[in-house]
Parts: sequence; C-alpha cells; structure tokens
Amino acid sequence: MHFKLIVVMVEDHHTSEILAASREEGATGATVLNQARGEGLSPTKTFLGLSVGNQVDVILMLVEEHLSRHVLEKIAEVGKFDETSGTGIAFQVDVEDAIGVRHQISALTETVEDRI
Repeated sequence: MHFKLIVVMVEDHHTSEILAASREEGATGATVLNQARGEGLSPTKTFLGLSVGNQVDVILMLVEEHLSRHVLEKIAEVGKFDETSGTGIAFQVDVEDAIGVRHQISALTETVEDRI
C-alpha cells in the first residue's frame, strides 16, 4: 500500500471543518501543528513589530494514494482555497515508506477496494 502526504495550511478557525471533510473522503487521521504563520502575495501587517494576521494551523495527513486526490479536492472545496485569496493552501507529496500505519491498512484495504 502506498501513501501520499497531504499538507494543509489553513486559518485555525477552519481546521475542524477541514479535518471532518478529510475523514469523509477517507483520511484516517491527521497531525495538527498549531500557531504557525503564513504569508501570501502581500506581506502580513504588523503593529510595533508584532504580526496582526490570523494564526495558521498546519495539518499533516498520510492518505492512501487512491484516496488522496479526492481528499485534496474536498479540502479545497470546504476551505474555499480557489475562491478566496489567503484562505489556505494544500498540496500532496509522494511518500516512499511509512511506518506505524499497519493497524490502519486493513480498514484502508476495504475502503480502497470499494472505491476503485
């Protein structure tokens, strides 16, 4: 079984809905890194050297390769990434090896077989 790493950077108040949508599409878990900062086309505003932008969460998900594109598209839809500038970004990266996911493989096998 092969996996993709989906990395999502999203404003922290959208994290819960992104996680829920990802699970609906087949993601089996995630790691959330809190209190990151991001900067897009325009630099973030500062006040006396302190950033006044929103906090960003970084979400990391290992997703089975046959499900990953569906998860990525659902994240973009729920987060409105392509509709509104500055709402977030998501991308996927090939994973060569993964350890610690053996207990998820039996559940994933059924899910993947049903979808392909």
